[in-house]
Amino acid sequence: MAFVNGLTGVGRVAAAVNPADKPWDGHDTQVLIVAAVGIAIVVVLITVVKLHAFLALTIGSLFVGIGSGIALEKITTSFETGVGGVLGYVGVLIALGAMLGKLLADSGGADRVVDTLLRGKPATLPWKMALIAAIIGIPMFFEIGLVLLIPVVMLAVHRVKGPAMRLGIPALAGLSVLHGFIPPHPGPLAAIGILHANVGITLALGLLVAIPSVIIAGPLFGRLAAKWVPIGAAGAALAVTAGSAGGSGSTGSGSSSPATRAQDPDATRTPSFALTLVTLLSPLVLMLLKAGADIWIDPNAGLRQFLDFVGDPVFALLFAVILAMFTFGTRVGFTLTTLGKKIGESLLPIVGVIFIVGAGGGFKQMLVDGGTGTAIAKVAVAANLSVLVLGWIVAALIRLATGSATVATVTAAGIVAPLAAQLSPAHLALLVLAVGAGSLIFSHVNDAGFWLVKEYFGLTVGQTLKTWSVMETIISVVGLGVVLLLSLIL
Repeated sequence: MAFVNGLTGVGRVAAAVNPADKPWDGHDTQVLIVAAVGIAIVVVLITVVKLHAFLALTIGSLFVGIGSGIALEKITTSFETGVGGVLGYVGVLIALGAMLGKLLADSGGADRVVDTLLRGKPATLPWKMALIAAIIGIPMFFEIGLVLLIPVVMLAVHRVKGPAMRLGIPALAGLSVLHGFIPPHPGPLAAIGILHANVGITLALGLLVAIPSVIIAGPLFGRLAAKWVPIGAAGAALAVTAGSAGGSGSTGSGSSSPATRAQDPDATRTPSFALTLVTLLSPLVLMLLKAGADIWIDPNAGLRQFLDFVGDPVFALLFAVILAMFTFGTRVGFTLTTLGKKIGESLLPIVGVIFIVGAGGGFKQMLVDGGTGTAIAKVAVAANLSVLVLGWIVAALIRLATGSATVATVTAAGIVAPLAAQLSPAHLALLVLAVGAGSLIFSHVNDAGFWLVKEYFGLTVGQTLKTWSVMETIISVVGLGVVLLLSLIL
């Protein structure tokens, strides 16, 4: 029985929502129809009307609240509660992550990581590209990481004289997997907050899911993608010229063209590779220590309480930002005034993301307060459907409809939240990862990432579908598969 419940989650769902105690009624049918129409409204407003996702989610939330029968005087309060509940936790972490990413790029730390890892045999480059993307992608949003990595990919393609997709797909896979599975990215953090999952456990299991997903969708699929779309670096908008990529062998700081450098001119030095890694990995180490303490150390022990504090994501990321102000700041030549300016600048690009995540939280709260989650729980029990599979399916459908992985993650997490009430911490983390996997499926023309990849690599729409879109689908399916396997073990 434990084996079956581990795979399907049905036993735990039944404990939370017993159809015998709460039989299906007309209100359940009503709220499911309203939820479907509400999601459709959000999709149409984003994709057809071209309305900003924040406004679309807000309008959709109000419709769901009214249609679900929530008292009119409580609708806006419910929405505000959902927004505040998500942003009170996630907003701080997104801001800290943006600060760390800005300092990493402007100090030349990202360049140092790339320069160090690109040395060696050409045959290892696809694997190194995936590793570079994973390291740089820890604190950065997908779009920012993509802009930084494209010139690096093109430089490497010129040196090995091979197809761009052979190296481009591993880099894209590394960035995308981090975006979907690993805190402190907005989607995973929002799902963790909504489902009340443990950050450390989610991070540890997320790494287990991420590794095979990157390997299969990155270097391995990259070989096939290179055959399907055998373009070279010359097709890319940011391609480096052969002359500027001159030299063979290792990539030194003096051999790259200016187009490949992200370092700010104010930086007089570049951080070492070791210091860069220590700074970037410090929040992950602290959060993993907390996860280990939660499992192996007595809750009343002083060490456990200390590790719980330093491993909390807010402290862990704050520590990394403060460390980066030295390693990526004063140590490379930035003055305190310059540092303050850069940290302020880092917050401007994330305002839209933060408000979208917040509106997604409001939409979630309206679904919960209106009874949609309970109705879905009854359907899941009656259909004997796995909560992990259900989370993946819901996220995948919203991703296909809206094109936004973050909107898909936040909305799907809210829909399946009532099913998670009785799940263990490990299975809560797996549910977060299942939702994250669903949110990555088949990026197409309604996704900004699709057009970024198309333009930067100089692809046609068909070529982008055969490479980027297929890669995203592989990540999604492999991620779900690994999540289900882990659910059998834990």
